[in-house]
Amino acid sequence: MSEPAIWPDLASERLGGRAILANDEFFAPKENLLREAAPVFDPSRYTDRGKWMDGWETRRRRAPGNDWCIVRLGVRGIVREIVVDTSHFRGNHPESAAVDAASLEVEPARWEDGDVEWSELVPRSSLAGDSAHRFPVSDEGSWTHVRLSIFPDGGVARLRVHGEVVADWSRIAQETGRRGVEVAAATRGGIVMACSDAFFGNPDHLLLPDAPRGMWDGWETRRRRGPGHDWVVVRLGRRCRIERLEIDTRHFKGNHPESARVEAIDAAGASADELTAEGAAWTELVPRTRLRPDVAHVLEPPDPSTAEATHVRLSIFPDGGVARLRVWGEPLA
Repeated sequence: MSEPAIWPDLASERLGGRAILANDEFFAPKENLLREAAPVFDPSRYTDRGKWMDGWETRRRRAPGNDWCIVRLGVRGIVREIVVDTSHFRGNHPESAAVDAASLEVEPARWEDGDVEWSELVPRSSLAGDSAHRFPVSDEGSWTHVRLSIFPDGGVARLRVHGEVVADWSRIAQETGRRGVEVAAATRGGIVMACSDAFFGNPDHLLLPDAPRGMWDGWETRRRRGPGHDWVVVRLGRRCRIERLEIDTRHFKGNHPESARVEAIDAAGASADELTAEGAAWTELVPRTRLRPDVAHVLEPPDPSTAEATHVRLSIFPDGGVARLRVWGEPLA
C-alpha cells in the first residue's frame, strides 16, 4: 500500500481523540497532550500550582512507580509512528517513556483493575528535554486506545499517534447506504499523498470531518508569481464511483482560488511519485470551474463513466486557500 509523507494523527482532537484518564495532572492537564497547535512557552505565566506549561505535567514523585495517561484514539487504526514531544520541558521532562495499545469495543468501568490487555508499541525509551522523539512502530494490530507511561514523572508537551485509519465499511454502509458515502474524510481513511505548496495552511485540514473554523483551518498556498498552478493529491479511504464533490472556500474571501479542477485516477497502491509523475493517467472529473469566496461549492461529474477512482487531484488556479474537500460516492470492491 502506498504511504503518505506523514500519516494522519489518530489521536488528534480534531478527529475525536481524547485524553480520558491520567493518574496525576497536578501542574498541567492531560488534555494538552492532544492539542493541534504546536506547544508554546510563556516565561511570565504562572498558576496557583506553579509554572504554566503547555502540556501534561505531573507532580514530583516521592514514592515508587511511574505516571501514565490513557488516550482514546479518534479513529481505530494501525499505528505507524509515535511522537513524544517534550518541547519547553527542560529540567522537568521524564527520564524515559513507553507506549502501549489496546483494542476495545467497550471501555472498562475501572482502568486500574487490570481488565485491559495492553500490547507494547514503544518499549521504555530515554527522553531528552525540549525535543520531539519519533518512534517507528512495526506492529500491525488495529487499536482504539494508547497508554503513555512516563518514568518516573514530569512533563510531556504533545503526543502524536500517526497511523492508518481502519474504517468499518460494513457499519458505514449500514448507516449511510451504499450511495452517497463520504470517502475522502480523514475519519474514513482519506489521506493527502502530495501537494505543490502548503506555505500558509496544512493540506490535511482539507479532510477534517468538521466544519472549517477560520481561515487558519484550511489549505492555503503562497501567492504564485510565476506560471503554473497549485494542486493536492488525495487518496480516498475507499475505491468508489464518485457522485459529487464539494470544494469549500469558507473563510477565504480575498485569497480564494479563481477556479478549480478535479481529476480522478483508478490506481490502487500507487505511490506519491507515481501519482505526481508526468504522464500519470489522470482523467478530468470536473472541468475548471470558477470559484466564489466563502462558499461551499457542490459539483457533479458531467461524465459518470470517468468517476471510478482511488485518488483525486484538486487543482486550484493560480493559488489560494480551500477549507475542505468532500467526495461522495458509491464504495466499490
